[in-house]
Amino acid sequence: MAACEVCGNDYEMSFQVVTVGQSHTFDSFECAIHKLAPVCEHCGCRVIGHGVEADGSFYCCAHCAHAEGANAIVDNAAHATPGSSTPSSTRDVIRERPE
Repeated sequence: MAACEVCGNDYEMSFQVVTVGQSHTFDSFECAIHKLAPVCEHCGCRVIGHGVEADGSFYCCAHCAHAEGANAIVDNAAHATPGSSTPSSTRDVIRERPE
């Protein structure tokens, strides 16, 4: 058994997560998220999904990134501006696929 480094619970089904060369031991995903997930720079929530990163800052969504001035961030193709590297619609994505 190994003790969780967040709550101290000594649990027979604890698990390890290795990130950036360091091993961490947890008894639950909740504790792993608490310890390892980045925090949104705008709203303060833990980013447990894909989130976005702009200029070294992490955000939970494009809305929060925009609130902090990272206006180029989009969370889906429908919000992309024409001429950007992100397709402007789903139809554009399908059209660009190789036959």
